[in-house]
Amino acid sequence: QVRLVESGGGLVQPGGSLRLSCAASASIVVIYTMGWYRQAPGQERELVARITGDGSTNYGDSVKGRFTISRGNARNTVYLQMDSLKPEDTSLYYCNANIPRTTINYWGQGTQVTVSS
Repeated sequence: QVRLVESGGGLVQPGGSLRLSCAASASIVVIYTMGWYRQAPGQERELVARITGDGSTNYGDSVKGRFTISRGNARNTVYLQMDSLKPEDTSLYYCNANIPRTTINYWGQGTQVTVSS
């Protein structure tokens, strides 16, 4: 069992930045596919960004060019740098860990990001 704990959410003005962190209970970030997803009230959960064990990344269309996913030097942390934030980025952001080539997923509890003036 892997435990994921997100942090770094909060209230920010449009155009501002936030960095989310995801701490895993084991050194998995270079083995598992790590991802950030978000879900707003009444909407489906959507992919924000994902990074594979070999470092390949992909992003949701709505965040390309504004968000960056990365791994920390310690093998248990993943970050999401969010720049040029928009009100439509307001959502609950979840960290995900997927064992490659399986349907086994672990989820954090989520961290709220609110973009508002």
